[in-house]
Amino acid sequence: MQANLKSRAFGSPVQIPTVLTAGFRFFFLAAGLYAVFAMFAWVGWLVAQANGGVLFSFSQDMMPYHWHAHELIFGYTSAVMAGFFLTAVPNWTGTRDAKAFFVSLSGLLWLSGRIAVWFSGVIDPLLVAIVDLAFVPLLALNILPRLARKSQVRNMVFLFLLTALFTANLLVHLEWMGWSSGTAESGVRLGIFVSAGMIAIVGGRVVPAFTRNALSRQGLTENLPQSFPPLEKAGILAAMLAALASLPFVPAVVLGILCLAAGVLNFLRLIGWKGWLTINAPILWVLHLSFLLLAVGYLVYGSSLVFGGIGEIAALHLLAVGAVGCMTLAMMTRASLGHSGRPLKLSTPIVIAFVALVLAALSRTFGTLVFGYFPVMFAAGTLWIAAFSLFAIIYFPILTRKRISG
Repeated sequence: MQANLKSRAFGSPVQIPTVLTAGFRFFFLAAGLYAVFAMFAWVGWLVAQANGGVLFSFSQDMMPYHWHAHELIFGYTSAVMAGFFLTAVPNWTGTRDAKAFFVSLSGLLWLSGRIAVWFSGVIDPLLVAIVDLAFVPLLALNILPRLARKSQVRNMVFLFLLTALFTANLLVHLEWMGWSSGTAESGVRLGIFVSAGMIAIVGGRVVPAFTRNALSRQGLTENLPQSFPPLEKAGILAAMLAALASLPFVPAVVLGILCLAAGVLNFLRLIGWKGWLTINAPILWVLHLSFLLLAVGYLVYGSSLVFGGIGEIAALHLLAVGAVGCMTLAMMTRASLGHSGRPLKLSTPIVIAFVALVLAALSRTFGTLVFGYFPVMFAAGTLWIAAFSLFAIIYFPILTRKRISG
């Protein structure tokens, strides 16, 4: 919805673009568009490598695969988190939504970080770090005081998660600045596990709640999803410990065991939510399938560390692309519909987008066991681009036009 501001100089109303009037509008749209751009750049570089040439010259001061991993976690995923927090926290606390000024300021800072990292080859690395690292603290300044004022004790866990996300990004920049050695990959890994931990918490709240509400409206009150508090706490604790164990000084076998525990516990949580009852409601089963990928992702990654077999990096992509990618897409599509006043029903192109993203995760994780590296990378990257291109096309008018009344 467009808002009017009186110009002090002329007294005439200034039209605020609808996309800036809510955090979910700007950041979900920015995340979708950036997901396409970032993967297109990565696939373009891979195409050049496969053909022994250079498609275009990267201007970054880091290895392209470091840029690829960093931007999909601290660029794409951070934008989705911002859109989620700026929308959910006011609902949790009964406070006002973030104003257009804050959405614009934080959006500009996020975009500045993306530009700074892209041109890090010609910008002082310390300046790149300052610009990129400033986004999470600015986001925290908006949401944490709201949680503190409203005594949202259980939600203060997000302070830990945002701090861990900032730390993960800091580890990457420390290596890029030459102040440390070998911390960039550790930072990316920590960022993925922090994002997975976020899904274990938020998914554990919304997936059974949304399912329960939908089944109740259908009159199916005798077989509603169940959540068992001890199991819920254990699943979340295992995910938090796995995030901590992903730090470089923790032995790999410890991380592997914690991931196996997180996988089993979160899979048991998911069973209680009875996702098989949502088969006729894509807007629900995409949430259940995303959480399933979280549990399986933990199990596959833990197995790769404890028992060997599939490569650690390939296994990590089942969490990154499968769990994080699919759950963020599922949440963006649902939240955008609900908060713009539209029916909670996924269109066929978005269902196709979700299927493409699942296939991207599976092909990237297991494809190299059968096919060569480059064909798998091209296939997975193309599927990712297709998924988020569909999201951007379908949701651009939803996110840039006013809320539907009624």
